[in-house]
Amino acid sequence: MRHSRILGVGRHLPERVVTNAVLGTMMDTTDEWIQQRTGIRMRRYSDDGVGAADMGADAAQQALRAAGLAAGDLDCIIFATLSPDVDMPASACLLQHRLGIGGMPAFDVRNQCSGFIYGLAIADMFIKAGTYEHVLVVGAEVHSTGIDLTTRGREVAVIFGDGAGAVVLGPEPDERRGILSTHLHAEGRFAEKLWLECPSTRLRPRVTEELITGDEARIFPKMDGRYVFRHAVTRFPEVIREALDANGLALTDLSLLIPHQANLRISQMVAQALELAEDQVFNNIDRYGNTTAASIPIALSEALDAGRIHDGAVVCLASFGAGFTWASALMRW
Repeated sequence: MRHSRILGVGRHLPERVVTNAVLGTMMDTTDEWIQQRTGIRMRRYSDDGVGAADMGADAAQQALRAAGLAAGDLDCIIFATLSPDVDMPASACLLQHRLGIGGMPAFDVRNQCSGFIYGLAIADMFIKAGTYEHVLVVGAEVHSTGIDLTTRGREVAVIFGDGAGAVVLGPEPDERRGILSTHLHAEGRFAEKLWLECPSTRLRPRVTEELITGDEARIFPKMDGRYVFRHAVTRFPEVIREALDANGLALTDLSLLIPHQANLRISQMVAQALELAEDQVFNNIDRYGNTTAASIPIALSEALDAGRIHDGAVVCLASFGAGFTWASALMRW
């Protein structure tokens, strides 16, 4: 069976930089408070009228150029996001139109922080099965229009930023290279520990003034930060070891770990638990915050540009987030 491999990578970061000091003018917080808890110094916010598909299109075009392909060469589009442009249709369809193409399947994956790896796993299986030759996988988020930028919402608001990343996958005949394996998990009983409850089809109407302006303001995401943290620092090492074990590799064989950029403290604890050297882990959360489904492809793009990934490198992508979901993908470059 043939493998798939990443042929090209791209990213898009909005121009607007929002520092911790800027957030301090909106809510009761400080640069020191945010950095101590998250490691974040700044994040990017998109301009008004810009959606996830808009940013995803820019990242996708970069990935296509890097792959030496045209948009018309794509056989399938997979879009990972928790912040779609509209409730329907899928942002993948809007992205397809922005790329000037049509006819091939295009669909969204709604697995939040793990969405990109879930999408990557689907693309990998399509290519392994011979169903498609070239698959675009995009992760893109616009968080800034959906968070509570007041003291009430600061626990969540200070974490998130906007951005997009994309990869183009194609076939790899050498079974020793490309995506070696993917590993996906979920535990739905923890769903309410990190969720966005409303608008909800459980309610009639789905949105009311009380949901928007009430003391609970249920249209904003809620997170039990300590609970999420404890599970993340357990699941990350588990799923990374699972990927290495599945391929007969050890932690010493790992060239680079690119974790979902959830919280710098989480990444540091995971690296410590696995006894990884500093140069074996890539982090950029200090500059972009948590961009959810976009964080891994953005980091992968930056790692390539920085020369952190060489020919033959063993690279592990890993994530943990709402659902709870966690996942990993192991590849040899």
